[in-house]
Amino acid sequence: MTAPTPIPAHFEHNHQRLLNCLKLRGMQPKTIALYSHGVRRAAVYFNDQIDALTKPQLTDYFVRILDTHSWSTLKHDLYGLKFYYAHVLSQPWPGADLVKPPKSYSLPDIITVAQAQQIFMATRVLSYRVFFFTLYSLGLRLGEGLRLQVGDIDADRMRVQVRNAKGNRDRLVPLSENTLQVLRRFWLTHRNPSLLFPNRHGGLAKSHLARTPLDRGGIQTTLGQVTRDCGLKKELHHTACATAMPPT
Repeated sequence: MTAPTPIPAHFEHNHQRLLNCLKLRGMQPKTIALYSHGVRRAAVYFNDQIDALTKPQLTDYFVRILDTHSWSTLKHDLYGLKFYYAHVLSQPWPGADLVKPPKSYSLPDIITVAQAQQIFMATRVLSYRVFFFTLYSLGLRLGEGLRLQVGDIDADRMRVQVRNAKGNRDRLVPLSENTLQVLRRFWLTHRNPSLLFPNRHGGLAKSHLARTPLDRGGIQTTLGQVTRDCGLKKELHHTACATAMPPT
């Protein structure tokens, strides 16, 4: 069996610098992974010699990527390489405006109040039911809901602080009295001092000790099953909804 070709120390050093720069720029872990993988992919293609690429070389490279990968992958590889040249090598981007992925426009389906109520009533697990209700009533994305802390609920000013939202920015959203009461009753079932939606890996009796929120995959699977059970044909997204849930 042939031994793998060792990665040059120079590239390893620059790749670590890339990871450090991405972290210091406040990039999300997912973005860091996508950018660094893109740079790694280019390094494999060019035998680790990516510090002096030319526009023709990059043209051939991105054409080959499109033969086996999506425009989304190409875009992240492009941004990763641009970041590498700008912040690690401190060199101009040799590709200029080489790549321009096609724009796509799509709008997520918005569920009605009646459909939302149908989903809530059909969700048997209390944690998921309250979570779905909170996302809908506050207009939150899935990740924003999972990151909610007990201290983010400002009952005096009737608002919720959504931390690390889109664009790595915090934002404030209004809190209805109905949602506040639902969250208060739900908190009494677990009494976790920090997490609003703690995981139940240790059962309800140990949920006050949980250090991580509900499982993202479990939430997505449950919502998919509930919508199928309800006969809803819309493609639901865990994004902000247009209509807030009225008091019930």
